[in-house]
Parts: sequence; C-alpha cells; structure tokens
Amino acid sequence: MLYKVEGIVTRSMDYGEGHKIISVYTREAGKMSVMVRGAKKLKSRHGAVTQLFTYGEFVIYKNAHMGTLNAAEITDSFHKLREDLMKGAYAAYIVEMVEKLTGEMEPNAPLFEQLLAALKGIAGDKPPHIIAHIMEMHMLVLSGYMPELDQCVSCGSKEGEMALSIAAGGILCPRCRLKDPQGIVLGAGTLKLLRLFRTMDLRRLGEIDVKPVTQAQLKRCMRGMMDMYMETKWKSRSFLDQMEKYGME
Repeated sequence: MLYKVEGIVTRSMDYGEGHKIISVYTREAGKMSVMVRGAKKLKSRHGAVTQLFTYGEFVIYKNAHMGTLNAAEITDSFHKLREDLMKGAYAAYIVEMVEKLTGEMEPNAPLFEQLLAALKGIAGDKPPHIIAHIMEMHMLVLSGYMPELDQCVSCGSKEGEMALSIAAGGILCPRCRLKDPQGIVLGAGTLKLLRLFRTMDLRRLGEIDVKPVTQAQLKRCMRGMMDMYMETKWKSRSFLDQMEKYGME
C-alpha cells in the first residue's frame, strides 16, 4: 500500500553498507518504520531527509512489515536544532519520548501537532526545558497516567501547601503528607504550572519566565513521574544531565 504522509523523523540508524532505517512520526498514520535504500551514498537523493528532526512530505510503500521510502520533500530541516548543542539535546529527548512511547501505525494527529510545535518552539528560542516538561506531561497523560493535581489524592482537600506524591499519583494536603515522606512540597507557582501542563497546547505557548526554584521543583516532579511510570532509560536525557553537570546548559 502506498502512503503519502506528513511526518517528522524521530529516529535514524545505519543499516548495512549503504542504507538507513528511519522512524517517521506521521500525522496520518502515526509512527512508521521506513527503509531508505542508498541513503548513505554521497549522491543519494534521500540522504538529507534521513536526518533527525526532518519535517516533510513522505511517499512510503508499506507492506505487512517495514515500509520503503519512494520519495520525500523536506518542509523544514530544523537545522537550528542540529547547530545548537542544547537545543538539539532537548529536541532529541522529545523525539525519543515519541519514538519509545508510541506504537507502530497508531494515528494520533493531536500528538503530531504537539511534536511539531515543540520542535518549532525550541528552534524559535522558547525555553526548551519548559517545552520538554509539557511534552513529558502529554506523554504521561497519553499513556494513562494523569496525575491528580486538583485536590488531595487521599482526602480530597484543596487547602494548604500541597506536596506531590509520585507513588500515590497526585498531591497530598498538609494533613495527609505524612503518608508519603518522599513527597515533593510544591510552591504555588510549581503547582499552577503542573496543572497547566496537562492541557497546554504548545502551538499557543507564549513567553514564560520561571524562577530557578520553580524550575528545580518542576524538574524533580516530572523526572520522578517519568521514572516511576514510564520505566525506560532515556539516552537523550542522560546527555542533558551531563550538560548540566558541566555547566553547559
């Protein structure tokens, strides 16, 4: 079957001496694994389209197994993401999330829109850490792990300084906080942003200024939930940690 799709390259790997296998997350069909024959050859007409983050139109022949690329036209190569180490690292983490947490041929046009908006946002100098946190929340919700952030997950109270209990799947009020000594006490700004992240449309993300203490809490919360519920190792996130360790962010 022949597919003409709009897609973004979320993974690219060498195959044999001259070929590549890419994953393309498409608006119409979800994730598609595609063989690109001769992509590593110097004169290949498909070499550029196999680069990570490439957004364009793809014509793919798909049988019961892997697809084969017939033609492609690049809409945006997102070269800024490859030229800037920090932007590229955050973008790589975002496409890795989509690559690992979605199934083959499972259409999800809204997720495609958020992925595209995330890459455009990072390339356009919007805060990459905030965009990454919003995508993390989207992927948690998509996977069925919507945290309870509107009231205490134990008693239903909405009063007092809340703490996020990752184990309990939501916030705890001051009276119930002892049920999870590992709970992360949240500032009002942190809780407000976490609530916002659940439904934030990245296409409408405006200017946002986050205090360092709030950013630290957000990172701890999102990291904890991703580690608890996704149970996977993130190659790109490890690289981000190395950048932070050596003051490269």
